[in-house]
Amino acid sequence: MTAATPSAAVDVLFARRLPKIELHAHLTGSISRSCLHDIWADRKTRDPQLELEDPFVAMPPGKVDYDINTFFPLFSSYIYRLCNTIDSIVYSTKAVLQDFQRDGVVYLELRTTPRRVTEQGISKDDYIKTVVAQLREHNRDKSNSLQAFLIISVDRRNTVAEAEEAVDLAIKYQPDGVVGIDLCGDPAQGDVRIYTATFARAKAAGLKITLHFAETENSASDEELHTLLSWQPDRLGHVVHVNDEIRKAIERQDIGVELCLSCNVLAKMITGSYSDHHFSVWRHSTVPVALCTDDVGVFCSPLSHEYYLVAKHFGLDRHQLKALSEGAIRSIFTGAEQQSRLSKIFSDWIDDTIRA
Repeated sequence: MTAATPSAAVDVLFARRLPKIELHAHLTGSISRSCLHDIWADRKTRDPQLELEDPFVAMPPGKVDYDINTFFPLFSSYIYRLCNTIDSIVYSTKAVLQDFQRDGVVYLELRTTPRRVTEQGISKDDYIKTVVAQLREHNRDKSNSLQAFLIISVDRRNTVAEAEEAVDLAIKYQPDGVVGIDLCGDPAQGDVRIYTATFARAKAAGLKITLHFAETENSASDEELHTLLSWQPDRLGHVVHVNDEIRKAIERQDIGVELCLSCNVLAKMITGSYSDHHFSVWRHSTVPVALCTDDVGVFCSPLSHEYYLVAKHFGLDRHQLKALSEGAIRSIFTGAEQQSRLSKIFSDWIDDTIRA
């Protein structure tokens, strides 16, 4: 591998300035600890008897070693309990949008599972309507460089009825910026075959499909992966435990892949470190590759840092990094208007060190 020349070497500042496309960001997992602290402090002022710890205690600054066994309980036992009012959902969604925009992200597809908060009288419809409203308000502000859209997630622990409800909400809010359906959740749970008809209905309604795919060995059986591929997904997330047969099938179907380096390394979803990541395989494939953050609030690596990491560990120069970022346009779920907007952004964007 040829090292990048000094003028073309990538630094953190270049990675931050570079226009970027984020396609695999979970809304709740993207809330920063400082934002969570603000919500906690406000609630503590209103209710001194609040039993939840300060986020800076529950999630100490610098702690990123959440593995597959500690990651999911963090949400159910803490974050969901803290962000459980309409005000906190509004505040955190706005903060997440601004954080991505400040990091140079120009296009964002956030994903979230519909949540019901019974004690607050919040239905799943209320939750999705609230999030959609924040994205729509953000997109209407012409001063914002970032455009954001929503993917609604089906959790692997959901019943078929709950999955159908998620698709109903996605269809209902499709005119307001919902662009797709996701399959997510604890990969050790559930039988994905029960959702086949549900995802077929979503696809028939014009929704795009992205799936958490082969995150762990538990969710990488031939039966499961062939089932998921039979749904004709548009993108796949993580794609960690795939053999050559599955990889070739993904290439034949031209399915985009969403790769999350820091999440995979820090949560020990792969063996080794960054230089061992399967980005090295997919970057040479025929399918579009999108670098993504997954849960930046948990793993504390913004998208610009993910780009810096691949440059550092895989020897990409500035030309190659820009091409990688621009290549994600092929995978977006919104169609020609946004593709044209993004193509113009990349065409107009100039960095003195990568001029022809």
